[in-house]
Amino acid sequence: MDLSNRTVLIVGGTSGIGRELARRFAAAGSTVAVGGRTSRALSELAAEGIGAVSVDVTDSASVAAARDAVLDRYPELDTVVTMSGVMLVEDLRDPAHFEAAETTIGTNLLGTIRVIDAFTPHLVRRGAGTFITVTSGIAFLPFPPMPTYAASKAAVHAYSEALRAQLDGTGVGVVELVPPAVATGGQEKRNPHALPLDGFATEVMRLLSAEPTPHEILVEGVLMHRWAERDGTYDDLVAQRSRALSLLPGREGAQAQAQPQAGAEPEKEAGEE
Repeated sequence: MDLSNRTVLIVGGTSGIGRELARRFAAAGSTVAVGGRTSRALSELAAEGIGAVSVDVTDSASVAAARDAVLDRYPELDTVVTMSGVMLVEDLRDPAHFEAAETTIGTNLLGTIRVIDAFTPHLVRRGAGTFITVTSGIAFLPFPPMPTYAASKAAVHAYSEALRAQLDGTGVGVVELVPPAVATGGQEKRNPHALPLDGFATEVMRLLSAEPTPHEILVEGVLMHRWAERDGTYDDLVAQRSRALSLLPGREGAQAQAQPQAGAEPEKEAGEE
């Protein structure tokens, strides 16, 4: 993928990985816009010369309005990155967790689908373009305290695979970005294994620039997640990550007993606002 002359929209790019990728695309020579809900962050990005559009991916009308605004300003849009998301801890022994599950699915999965649906007709009419979906290492190696987050990201992975198959022959590609834990939003303090954001973004941009662009963007730090089943490490790693369940309120086992393990901490959601 040529990163130097694209017109890119990053939905959910007001913080963390999304914000850094917006800056990287802009630095490479692309025209970049970011969509999100945080007005202050959007204003800051606008001051950097990055386009800003307000959008709530849980609201179909908001997504449609954002699409119209973006295409009016950027009719040559050729790349749509959808990465809005939330990460919520759930105790599945408590039925009250269902509200968190609904929020997670509504944002991470249905939000992704809303954005893709909004821009598919435009990209297909162009006959060229790229969707970049964002999943997580947790899609392939669950972190038990965040069950619906894992399920939502696994669903986005499956949806991305199906979308790629359905768009075959249209000129529109589908690339899946699979982040591991990345040091954003305080993750650098909570998880000593989180990758530095700068190094992660550099590796992502290098992989995106490959010809042909891989269907999955897998930095070195996420390979243990992505290929755990293939490598025969899945059961041991899930058991290791399950130690974090002792941190749930009301669970037996002092928090002090739950020591951070390699790959055991949750990822910072790429597009959390």
